[in-house]
Amino acid sequence: MARGPNPSRRWVLDADLATAFDRIDHSHLLQSLDGFPARGLVERWLKAGVVEKGRFAPTEEGTPQGGVVSPLLLNVALHGMEEAAGVRYRQAGQMAGTTLVGSPVVVRYADDLVAMCVSRGQAEEVKTRLAAWLAPRGLAFNEDKTRIVHLDDGFDFLGFNVRRYRAKLLIKPSKAAVRRHRERLAAEVRALRGANAAAVIKRLNPIIRGWSAYYRTVVSSEAFAKLDNYLWILTYKWATYSHSNKSRHWVVRRYFGMFNRFRRDRWVFGDRDSGAYLFKFAWTKIVRHQMVPGTASPDDPDLATYWAKRRQRSAPPVGGVSLRLLKTQQGRCSLCGGFLLLADREPQSPVEWEQWLTATRKALRKEAITAERGQGTPDEPVALHLVHTDCRRRHVAVSGRRSGASSAFP
Repeated sequence: MARGPNPSRRWVLDADLATAFDRIDHSHLLQSLDGFPARGLVERWLKAGVVEKGRFAPTEEGTPQGGVVSPLLLNVALHGMEEAAGVRYRQAGQMAGTTLVGSPVVVRYADDLVAMCVSRGQAEEVKTRLAAWLAPRGLAFNEDKTRIVHLDDGFDFLGFNVRRYRAKLLIKPSKAAVRRHRERLAAEVRALRGANAAAVIKRLNPIIRGWSAYYRTVVSSEAFAKLDNYLWILTYKWATYSHSNKSRHWVVRRYFGMFNRFRRDRWVFGDRDSGAYLFKFAWTKIVRHQMVPGTASPDDPDLATYWAKRRQRSAPPVGGVSLRLLKTQQGRCSLCGGFLLLADREPQSPVEWEQWLTATRKALRKEAITAERGQGTPDEPVALHLVHTDCRRRHVAVSGRRSGASSAFP
């Protein structure tokens, strides 16, 4: 689409919808749901109104901001956008499902979208067609954030910067995303003044792991290195603030060292009492994203093997015994066969990754997931297996056999 020395689509309509969730037209949305069994329930959701600071406000248009069903309703409202933009696909043959030569390509996530076009004129035509298509739905482009750019100039999309450098397409974390993350790290460390090192590590590790997990599929090594340097400055300032009467050599000896025994790095921030240490961005392995065929759906039972292999390739960013067992068991509970940690898709933003990692640690700590020791045989030694705690309880109740369990995972 945009790769290679001579891509056909070099012009991009980088578009943003103005207050999309607030302006969805209810009648058009309900018309799109005609025949859906829960249409009446959706209509009641839309018309329920909201209560803010004790005052009731009716909802004549739009969907609740932050509502769990709002992104789905927006997708329903925007269904058919590709056809409206003029995207055309091959209908038969080995290349079925791929776009025709000269056709634009539309990529959308929620209310953000880009259209890859073969010329500036085509990009302007797509914008005109989509503006007319959006109007009956109560939606319009945010003109301040909508622009037509060349790939050589680049554009930002979902926190990534996409740009051609001479003859090579590179996707990196956007400057705005890096700046926001630096500001958040600085705010978190500032708020932790007066806390101990263990509290700093506990608070920052999910944030660092979540952000690096989201950007690990693109050209992020340089950004990771710069963020590690910035984080070292933040933690060093935190340590000197906490011990203003100590020398810098004392501070370095107290809080920095080779805490991670698997890496020869003596500048790792850690807690001498517990041995816990702060994760570094650069420790996240870069794993290139593999495009999903346009017709491949996670809900298609015939593609279960395909999606299982994709999940195996992209290992979750947890470490130690947990990760080894997850890989051995292909991420599934050895009793029920269901997924232990991963849902049917990976988290889709740094915040979702952070929440997923925090929930995973809590699940292990609270024994929502435990390791069960098998009985072993003369040919097979006793082995650990990750299982859902509920599955283990039911298994013990049915079999009448009790086996030891441990939840001591890194």
